[in-house]
This record gives sequence, C-alpha cells and structure tokens, in this order.
Amino acid sequence: MKRHRVRYHLYILTGCILLLLVQACAVNPVTGRRQIMLYSEQDEIAMGKQTHDQIQQQYGIYDSPEINAYVSRIGDTMTGHTHRPHLEYHFAVLDSPVVNAFAAPGGYIYVTRGILAMMNSEAELAVVLGHELGHVNARHSMSRLSNAMLASAGLAVGSVLSETFADLAGLAGTGLQLLFLQYSRDDEREADELGVTYARDGKYNPAKMIDFFAALEKMGDLSGGHALPGFLSTHPLTSERIENTRAMITEQDQNLNIRSRDYFKSIQGMVYGSDPRQGYVEGDSFYHPVMRFVYTIPKDWKVQNLPSQVIMISPKEDAGIILKAEQSTQDPAAYAAGKAKDFEGASLRGEQSRNINGLTAYQQIWDGTQEDGSKLRLHLTYIQHASHVYTFMGLARLQDYDTYALAFGASASSFRRLTDRKYIDRQPRRIKLMTADGRQTLQAILQREGLPKDLLPRFAIINVMELDQVPERGRTIKVIR
Repeated sequence: MKRHRVRYHLYILTGCILLLLVQACAVNPVTGRRQIMLYSEQDEIAMGKQTHDQIQQQYGIYDSPEINAYVSRIGDTMTGHTHRPHLEYHFAVLDSPVVNAFAAPGGYIYVTRGILAMMNSEAELAVVLGHELGHVNARHSMSRLSNAMLASAGLAVGSVLSETFADLAGLAGTGLQLLFLQYSRDDEREADELGVTYARDGKYNPAKMIDFFAALEKMGDLSGGHALPGFLSTHPLTSERIENTRAMITEQDQNLNIRSRDYFKSIQGMVYGSDPRQGYVEGDSFYHPVMRFVYTIPKDWKVQNLPSQVIMISPKEDAGIILKAEQSTQDPAAYAAGKAKDFEGASLRGEQSRNINGLTAYQQIWDGTQEDGSKLRLHLTYIQHASHVYTFMGLARLQDYDTYALAFGASASSFRRLTDRKYIDRQPRRIKLMTADGRQTLQAILQREGLPKDLLPRFAIINVMELDQVPERGRTIKVIR
C-alpha cells in the first residue's frame, strides 16, 4: 500500500512538471517552433534594462556622443528587418580596449571601442551588429537561462569567493552572467545566418563578416588582464561557422554598401588601448591621474580596473581587495556608520580612527557568514581624499584571513595623494589615419609614425595587410598617436 502511495505521488509530481513545461512553451520568433521559455517578453525587457544599468556602471559607455550615434544609426538600418521589429533597440559603445560585441536581453546591443578599432567599414560593423541582433531575436540568452533554471543548475558567478564577493563587488546579477557564457554552436550558427540576412536587408554587403572572422583568427583572444572577456571567449569561432557563412554569400551582395571612407572618418581620434585617465598600473602601483591618488598593489595580485572600482585578486584566488570611491562630505567615521547597514547579519570585531599619509581614515573589521555556513572576514578602510571617501575592502575566508591581513592593511596604508606631473599628465593613444604614398611598406609607415615594435603585428591585422606589403597610393592606413 505504501509503495502504491509513493508511485501515486510520483505520477502527480510528473504530471505537474509536464503541465509546467506545457505552460512554459513559447513560439520562437525566428524559427516559429515551440520551445521551453520560462520568461515572458516583458521579463526579458526588464532584465535587459537592469543589465544595461549594470553594464554602464561596471564597464562605462565611451564618452563620444558622435561615435555612439554613428553605431546606433548603422544598427537602426537593420532593426526594422528583424523578426522582432517591435522591440525598442539600444546600441552603445563600451569604453573598453577588449575586442568584443555582445547583446543583453530585450534589445540591448554593445560593441567595444576595441572592436571598432579593428574594423574597416560600415559593412563590417553592420554584420557584427546583425549577429548580435540575431541572438536577441532568437532569444538565445533567455532560452539558456530557462534551461538552466529547469535543470536547477543556475548560473555561476564569476567570483573568487562565491556570491558574497560578487555582491560586494557589484558583479552579481543574472544579466551580466548571461553575457559571459558561451553560446552553443547552434546558437552561433543561427546568429551568423541572421546577421547575414539583417545586414543584407539593411543594404550592407554581408561578405564582410568573412573578413571579420579572418581578422579574429589572426588576432586571437586578446582579453587577458581585463574584466571583460574577448569575442572568441563568448562567441567561439569554428571553421564550420566560417564555411557556413561563406556559403550564404551571393554575387548580388557585392553590389551592396561597404562604406569604408565614412567608417574611417567616424573612428578618427578614437581612444586606442587602455585609457590612463581611468587609472593605470605601473610597476607595483596603481595611479589615477584624474582623481589624483596612488597606492601599492600586493605583489603578484591580478588587477581588474573598472570605471566604478578596482578589483585585486590574490594569486591563489582565495582573497580579494575592492577599492571603491563615492562622493561624500562626511568624515570617514560617519561614513562608516552609514555603511554599517550593508553588513546586516555580520558582527563588528573592531574599529579605530587612523591617519594615512596625512589623510583622515577609519578602519573596521567585520565577520560574516555565507549561505553555506562558511565564515568570512572583511577588512575595511575608509579614507577621505578631496571630495570622495575611498573604501578599501579586503575579503577572505576566516581561516585564510591571517594570511592576507598584512596585504589588506598595507595596500590601504599606501594610499596617498598623487602630485607628480609625470603620472598625472598621461594621455591615451588615439587612432590616427594616414594616406599611403604607394612607395613605403606598411611596416615603414607604422615605424615612421612611432608605433611600438610589439604593436606592429597587431596593426598589420587591423589594416588587413602584411607588414612587408606596399599599400597602394591613396589607401587609408590606421596608426596611433
């Protein structure tokens, strides 16, 4: 009798799951087929808006209304031809040197200035934007999220100390996690097909996607050392994808727009590489020439510099330091008291006023417990400098804290005003356009313009040439100044 009851309950449970799956089915806008989808379009749009807010805070939008408007204009030529033309699409350029493009749910499309520096025409930009529009229209990210939820696998937070570190660093959030997960081969193939179709419908030559893939293969994934992953990390490139894309190109496509001249004009003067005005590492120190501070980085720790914060991670990835700044007129002790609500459930182990290199500071130690029961210890130092309060937050598991306590304290104690003009006056490198005279090799042109030796191979790829090749007279060459 008991066995029959168990079997009966299993039938009921199975029936409920099947009913849930039936109710969760939706028609894919691209294929017209039904698929498991736990999120409505309204949910998707709301998640996209939240993700966009996080992206702006974490990675920053490139400070050029002209370039952002230009990219939006190219994207808008295709949105009316998509399978979801009713969505409100948003296009933006991220202020990152990493070569990447990606889409957030609900119609948010991003390209980095790093990928713009690599391109050579509007057509190339159009097929990349079209590819990302394909991911949005086929609801790839929402499908992956739905499947993960059903499998109870969830999404892994890219943090060294579980979700607690991600929450404190401001890196938690389903939307941001979705951006950095690899798409499946089927998703990439479908997005490639849609990218070709959308670019063609927007009157751009989709064959330029092949040029972009070829350059990516040569360039490789150059995202090392940055918080943002590279294109090949989030969009794995295979020979099959390239051959499939090549098979979609028609002779008629050669009559469509390429528009290299307009594209070059749009990126003239754009920042190339890391922007030192946002802070930079030199030797064992981090310098911020705009906010006028410098501090020492613990030896061999990895650094991720984001617009909203600097994250330092220990070599074993079992401890971290987050530096944040907030505009405030409060003294550090009052500021710390106001922030205490952020540590609800934690216990204050100690606190004291300090003077750090002539700056008023306040230090606290907090102990907290994670959901899995493990203990954490936070080492907080609040420092008042100019119009901001700077927070150094050291974080480690309680059993590891003594190993890193000295590094936490030393990094915060090294914080000081930056007064040396040598570090304050650093300016970013910018894209500069040259016209070839038809006599010099590409290498000679690049060397004449003072390009560092280590950048020569990269700029050969960026200019779609070999270093020993002589560009024809009148050809536009990208260099940096």
